[in-house]
Amino acid sequence: MSLDRSPRTPHRFTLAALLALVLTGTFFWGSPASAQSDEADAARCAFTKAEAVEANGGPLGQSIWGRLCQVRDGKPAFPEGVEITVTQDGKEVASATTDDAGVFVVEIPGNGTYQVALDTKTLPKGFALTDADLATLGAVKVNLGDQQVTFRLGEDTRGSRDLQDYLTTAAKGLRLGLILAVAAVGLSLVYGVTGLINFAHAELVTFGAIVAFVLNDAGMPFWLCIPFAIAAGCLAGYTSDRLLWRPLRKRNMALVSQMVVSIGLSIAVRNIFLIVFGPNSRRYTAASGQREKDFGLVRLTPNDLIIMGICVVVLIGITYMLRKTRLGTAIRATADNPDLAASSGIGVNKIIAIVWIICGGMAALGGILYGLSVTVTSDMGFILLLSMFAAVVLGGLGNAYGALFGAIILGVMQETSGLFVDTAYKFVVALAVLIVVLLVRPQGLLGTKERFG
Repeated sequence: MSLDRSPRTPHRFTLAALLALVLTGTFFWGSPASAQSDEADAARCAFTKAEAVEANGGPLGQSIWGRLCQVRDGKPAFPEGVEITVTQDGKEVASATTDDAGVFVVEIPGNGTYQVALDTKTLPKGFALTDADLATLGAVKVNLGDQQVTFRLGEDTRGSRDLQDYLTTAAKGLRLGLILAVAAVGLSLVYGVTGLINFAHAELVTFGAIVAFVLNDAGMPFWLCIPFAIAAGCLAGYTSDRLLWRPLRKRNMALVSQMVVSIGLSIAVRNIFLIVFGPNSRRYTAASGQREKDFGLVRLTPNDLIIMGICVVVLIGITYMLRKTRLGTAIRATADNPDLAASSGIGVNKIIAIVWIICGGMAALGGILYGLSVTVTSDMGFILLLSMFAAVVLGGLGNAYGALFGAIILGVMQETSGLFVDTAYKFVVALAVLIVVLLVRPQGLLGTKERFG
């Protein structure tokens, strides 16, 4: 399939209709604008570890900590003198009372599972638990020396949303879509020039995020880690092609067999990451202390804006490269007809190697940005894999621009679906989109029909 074919007018109408459908569903299912949202209350009462350390006057050590906060008249209020008790196996470990900022830090002997109880009798007048049955948290797991706990105070506003909540969710969906686009463009490019459906692409995403974390954890400033991690991703992409995929192509291995090899490679590398990196999630230093701020009709963290800005710049750059440079022309020619491209003097193997380098770098950047928006785990790429494939299929296999549009549409749909169904099922949306597109329009939004036989 060509990377050079421009979308026809009907495709544009289809794309516009889907975007309109997504946004219409987002806005018209909302609650009245006057409703006070649970998300807004959570943002006002947000409490970070850095703030806890400052309130404690030093490191938290081994402890269970948190802050009691209740929104009253649109402003956060903090109850003082509330008693918090920690027990383990029925024996009291320690207790503490909240200070005038609602902060409590209870020292514990070490990692383990604890029970944390709030004495409702010590709550000042005007303060109350949202759910009286949750005055005791029965299984608080401490794995890394300290753990934050949260007791919800005030009226339960969950399920009550205003226009800002829906617009914020759509904006976060746009953020996810842009990240998916950055990660998925390489997947689409590789398919375009080689025909390979590479399941191990997910591990390139994870690899970039882990390299950035290792460098960041070693003391390198996070933003300086990004170019080094991207370079590592480029090297990984080139190495995988040079040592594995090129020899298989020379042996004329069937594409289906190559796909099976990619599945095995994905499983092997993912388990290596699990052994080396561990099962726990990690966080970049730049991700700590982030709070949502009001930007007009949406609430986003500063990192969200940076992530979207980086994605837009990179995607514009890759589009310009494909459309306006000799390298882009060579990539599109190779994707259209490798034999004809070779007879025209284009070094097909060299172009494929360059595409793999671009693929590795883009996948690494996508993993870094996704890790910055959530956390870094050993299987984060695998978690995104279904969404990336769905985005590529939605846009059109082998069409880099289709991957971009498909990823943005899918990202918005996944995030906004969490407003109506349990967020644990939002990745099912990707599967549903994949099935519907394959049934209704197998070539994707920007793809073109092909004849076989």
